[in-house]
Amino acid sequence: MKGYLVLGHGGKEVVFSGELIGAELKEPISGEVVFNTSMSGYQEILTDPSYAGQIITFTSAHIGNTGVNAEDMESKKIHARGMIISQYCETPIHYQTNATLDDFLKKNNVTGLHGVDTRALTLYLRERGVVPGFITNEKSFADKRVPKFYPENHDWIMDVTTKEPYWLKATQPKYKVIAYDYGVKAQLLRELQARGCDVWVVPADYPAEKVLKAFKDEKMNGVFLSNGPGDPSVATYAVKNVKEILGKMPLFGVCMGHQILALALGAKTYKLKYGHRGGNQPVKNLVSSSVEISSHNHGYAVDPSTLPATAKTSHVNLNDECCEGISVPSMNAFSVQYHPESSPGPHDSSYLFDQFINNFSK
Repeated sequence: MKGYLVLGHGGKEVVFSGELIGAELKEPISGEVVFNTSMSGYQEILTDPSYAGQIITFTSAHIGNTGVNAEDMESKKIHARGMIISQYCETPIHYQTNATLDDFLKKNNVTGLHGVDTRALTLYLRERGVVPGFITNEKSFADKRVPKFYPENHDWIMDVTTKEPYWLKATQPKYKVIAYDYGVKAQLLRELQARGCDVWVVPADYPAEKVLKAFKDEKMNGVFLSNGPGDPSVATYAVKNVKEILGKMPLFGVCMGHQILALALGAKTYKLKYGHRGGNQPVKNLVSSSVEISSHNHGYAVDPSTLPATAKTSHVNLNDECCEGISVPSMNAFSVQYHPESSPGPHDSSYLFDQFINNFSK
């Protein structure tokens, strides 16, 4: 069936056409339209909670080639509102495949659009910046039924965080880590488990006093701040908790966790024009002078000029000089804007998990 992606920008409508895929479209689907430049890993991207509220445009030409499988899930379901692709592969070939992408979308009640000129769409988003849009069919488009968009200040973190704390056990436990779930990817937790960490995953608004009590009573070794969706400045509860924890436990933040740490230090964040989303971002480690090719998914960034004297920029993006990492030695805390667990993406930055564990003894 024919479908459309309708973008709203400055009171003008821009329309891209294609064919509908996945769940039956009963009403228009709205979301912030973004693009991801990863060449692989569409299943991990779709199930990343950081994409809550967004319609993802995949710039890779062919999507669906490897189907989907149980191993590559980053959460229990698709969190993206929809997906836009150029060419859909109906017959995937991979030894792990147990369903097609179309079946996967239907199971998760998510609609996509294929046959779209994603090159033109991506160029539009790069020039104008990310914009609200909606996926619709011929009838609803003709009826001009425009759905209500979520406001900029919607708290997506509380939509995706765990409702109750839970434990993840390591095969050979050596340490105990508390992980704040702002929309955590499964591979981040697996990386900690693989290094001997039992992980106690807690909701995004879990009180700092309970974390500090667990640190004392359960002999916890550190706190991990996860990735997550939306505007970090909306999550005032997270900033408050991290302020109370800072300097009392070793701390490591990733993506949203990086931004929350910066806000807790008194710095400011800002929205990027079209964000960083993909597995090919060059980042320079200012301590070692080495360059990492890294995996990204964020629409906001930290303003390094607002960091206090106790914090320093540790990593920068070589494309746009965006702040990619901060270090606060006096508080035994550090964070990065990108994803060291990859999934999908390169593994250049996995050393950061080891750095976190080494900080347990400081």
